[in-house]
Amino acid sequence: MDIRLLGSLAAEVDGVSIVPTAGKPRQILALLALEHGHIVPVATLIEELWDQAPPRSAMTTLQTYVLTLRRNLGTAMGPGLPGAVKEVIATRHGGYLLQLPADRIDAARYETLLAAGQDAAGKGDDERCATLLRQALDLWQGEPLADVPLGPVLAAEALRLRESRLVAVERRIDAELRLGRHGVLLGELTALTTRHPRHEGLHAQTMVALYRSGRRAAALEVYQRLRTRLVADLGVEPSPQLSRLQHAVLTDDPVLDDPAPFRRGTAFGLYAA
Repeated sequence: MDIRLLGSLAAEVDGVSIVPTAGKPRQILALLALEHGHIVPVATLIEELWDQAPPRSAMTTLQTYVLTLRRNLGTAMGPGLPGAVKEVIATRHGGYLLQLPADRIDAARYETLLAAGQDAAGKGDDERCATLLRQALDLWQGEPLADVPLGPVLAAEALRLRESRLVAVERRIDAELRLGRHGVLLGELTALTTRHPRHEGLHAQTMVALYRSGRRAAALEVYQRLRTRLVADLGVEPSPQLSRLQHAVLTDDPVLDDPAPFRRGTAFGLYAA
């Protein structure tokens, strides 16, 4: 079985989908997949499905939803594997467990590649870091759990994944800046700062890429746009670190052409490498 969580929910066995049409069984499947290899307590599943207002029949209804998942899985697997369905979606004391190798779930593969990329960055291997993080990000096909109703548990997981994705993008760009690829990053960074107009780390990366591309004035304009947005939206000035970056651009500080600040782990103290 292969499961996709980084986009619309998909779960297939030999090309046959086992994703139920109803919303709540989809929530259960998604939560079991996110916690694959670990028991998901009944209380957590009930919280996800009904938040703080479960019906009296919550336990019975939950069992019915799990039965639906097992029935779909059994149909896809065929009659030749008796008992296998309950090994994949297993009942354990106090909860349920999805027993599936991590490499069959895109979110788990993403986390593995992300960790490997971070490890490569820590060892100073920027080429490997950039490659691994690109592979991790290529697994994304949209917003996480895009077509799954989100209760409180899944909503928190979806938020965590979205934030993790943005960090992975930043760290990959960091590695590519260290590799001198500022020119090819400009289009991507322009799109990212448009989507995240108050994100200081992305704006800092854009400023560095523009400066290294011989566009000093454009780098200063990026700072001014961010400052205007922060003051208008939040009533705050840019961070001291970003102000130092602006000053470095204004004074043509040689450090801007040196990858060393990025190799030390931060670009002017703004974000992790």
